[in-house]
Amino acid sequence: MGKEDLYKLLLSKREEAMLGGGKEAIDKQHKEGKMTARERIEYLMDPGSFTEIDMFVTHRATGFGIEKRIGLGDGVVAGFGKVGGRPIFIAAQDFTFLGGSLGEKQAEKIVKTMRTALSVGAPMIFLNDSGGARIQEGVDSLKGYGDIFYMNVMSSGVIPQIAAIMGPCAGGAVYSPALMDFILMTQRTSYMFITGPRVVKAALGEEVDELSLGGAEVHSTKSGIASLVGKDDKETLDLIRRLLSYIPSNNTEEPPYVKTDDPVERADPELDSILPDDPDKPYDVKEVITRVVDAGSFFEIFPHWAQNAVVGFARLGGRVVGIIANQPNYMAGSLDIDSSDKIARFVRFLDSFNIPIITFVDVPGFMPGTAQEHGGIIRHGAKILFAYSEATVPKLTVILRKAYGGAYIAMSSRHLGADYVVSWPTAEIAVMGPAGAVEILYRKEISAITDPEERKKFVEKVTEEYKEKLATPYMAAARGYIDDVILPRETRNKLFKALEIISTKREIRIRTPPKKHANMPV
Repeated sequence: MGKEDLYKLLLSKREEAMLGGGKEAIDKQHKEGKMTARERIEYLMDPGSFTEIDMFVTHRATGFGIEKRIGLGDGVVAGFGKVGGRPIFIAAQDFTFLGGSLGEKQAEKIVKTMRTALSVGAPMIFLNDSGGARIQEGVDSLKGYGDIFYMNVMSSGVIPQIAAIMGPCAGGAVYSPALMDFILMTQRTSYMFITGPRVVKAALGEEVDELSLGGAEVHSTKSGIASLVGKDDKETLDLIRRLLSYIPSNNTEEPPYVKTDDPVERADPELDSILPDDPDKPYDVKEVITRVVDAGSFFEIFPHWAQNAVVGFARLGGRVVGIIANQPNYMAGSLDIDSSDKIARFVRFLDSFNIPIITFVDVPGFMPGTAQEHGGIIRHGAKILFAYSEATVPKLTVILRKAYGGAYIAMSSRHLGADYVVSWPTAEIAVMGPAGAVEILYRKEISAITDPEERKKFVEKVTEEYKEKLATPYMAAARGYIDDVILPRETRNKLFKALEIISTKREIRIRTPPKKHANMPV
């Protein structure tokens, strides 16, 4: 074969690889409202930046007719390129070939890409769209998943890992995304579950379809699996692009800085009146967050799950910060099992990737009741204590209103290593709320007063005394537990000044006695 023929052969093989499972399969993918693997990569990546690897890989399996179904790339498109000018590595499963099922060679391609991403120090993006393990390859496909899981764990805390579920993801396949930092899903076309509807029906007699069992709505509102949801493939990919803009490429880098036109010295008088006069009345803490951070920079994560806590990214003076806040608008901002998990996991991500943490506190306590106690609120709540204590990044805390009992300690208090703690004058820092405290402290005196009007006056009097003596920010300030009491309008400027100085913080903890790692409550 001459040189020209060899060149033509190469070009024809490239064309073959580009077609994946063939034109008919591509048309079917489009008909279902889904982009192909290559279209997704092209949309996400900076134009012309993608370099593919292992385009000509094919499986070597035989039996059950699979030897007759050979496709270049073996059902996954992998390689590297740039997003927003920064290097990233990517593996996008191609549903048009054998349903994107994972076999030995597909897994080898993915693991190879992951290893290179880890050694280079660049984020790893997975676009999952697969029927799961390739049955015809038996244990080789299971081995492939195990290799991927191992690399997920080795990469954890070193490079960001983001999974977008853009089609089916079932059985053992769900554990790779679960080991990553963020999972995004697409409405109507994606689902995740360990066991599918048929198995559920056979085992339990339950009738359920794929989306009701493990669709985007379920995982973004009930299970807390999906961090973000896009209405279609393009919006999901846009969310990945935005997410990447807040996080560094690896754990040795600082988060990306973006110059802002929003003055850091900006005071916001509206904040002075944002809290209701009645301390038991709710308000939306997101209004506080958006007024304090750089205009338009707040990017909420898990917006529809465990809504009594708010977490997300923002910028302050151009610097990336992680935001954690109690949400008085939902369950009065109390902490429960789900919100504890939400906060703790996000704190650990921020700490892994050098992102300072700003915590806005308005918490009446941990949620009471048998459902919470029997569900393990003790160990789940302990995760927050563990995560904040473990974190060595700059930690700034603003106490807005209520900060009671163990929840006060848990929400990035000075006692868990916060670097800068301030409160608004409206803060109530105490073992419990004034009404409950008075009921315990003056139980005998209250019960001895028979006249209802007299009893009411007495309760009001001692409640006010309790507020003035104990439930006040000035007692905590007198002890040095908070650094300052500030006007709400000053919050942005005070936080910026503190962050500017504390941003160079380096905390090296000497482990005595030596240990491999701590044992986090799970």
